[in-house]
Amino acid sequence: MIVSGSASQTLAAALAAELGEELAPVEYDRFPDGELLAAVPDFAAERAIVVASTVSSDAHLELLQLQDAAREAGAEEVVTVLPYMGYGRQDDAFEAGQPVSARAVARAISTGADRVLTVNPHESDVRRFFEPTAEAIDAAGRLAEPLPAGLVDPVFLAPDAGATELAGTVRDGYGTGDVDHFEKRRRSGTDVEVTPSDVDVAGRDVVVVDDIVATGSTMSEAIEHLEEPGRVFVACVHPLFVRNARVKLSRAGVETIYGTDTVEGPASAVSAAPAIADRLRQ
Repeated sequence: MIVSGSASQTLAAALAAELGEELAPVEYDRFPDGELLAAVPDFAAERAIVVASTVSSDAHLELLQLQDAAREAGAEEVVTVLPYMGYGRQDDAFEAGQPVSARAVARAISTGADRVLTVNPHESDVRRFFEPTAEAIDAAGRLAEPLPAGLVDPVFLAPDAGATELAGTVRDGYGTGDVDHFEKRRRSGTDVEVTPSDVDVAGRDVVVVDDIVATGSTMSEAIEHLEEPGRVFVACVHPLFVRNARVKLSRAGVETIYGTDTVEGPASAVSAAPAIADRLRQ
């Protein structure tokens, strides 16, 4: 049975359809003192697949409750799918005395799961914090599907050299185009300078590809420095878009933003469910 977190209901339903599994009834409630209660009444299956993006602290706690509720209802195996892993970018202690937050949340989740899968973790090494080690799912190829047909001599640009492979995956799914990356130089802990590479984008359609778009600041700044591109699109696996990120990108000249449903919202143009289902079948 597929057990859905409240932030992942569309994706959970799509995954249930992909796998031909039943979608469990789930209830979400909050006590007057603010405490959460997530329950799975009438759960009846040997395996529970809990699908929950941890987009907030409440979502983290809700996930732990759903894992425990499924086990309490008799599930012999609990498989946890983290479409988006919150705190995944806090994979190291920034200063002495600070936590490795990714490790802390991974340990908590591991206590209630027999197997953990996560989609395009920002840092692959966070998988080792889980016990057993979490499995990574690559849903980037799904981002090629919603892109417009007939892009003009497209260029798929990564935000830095490390994400070039991600951009290449989207290009391969689309079937044609060049792959390149922006040059990123960190001037301080909070000040990052991003400039376009030497690739000629004049008159060409540009697809900027990243795993996560949060504030959109660095990406919009880089896009503004592209010289006379054709149309500009953004494709990302996890469309967080906090605060005024969408406004920043629109002002920078982005025509359309495409994301998956690992973080459900207006930009969720394609589902990661087929990629997740493929891994669960293995």
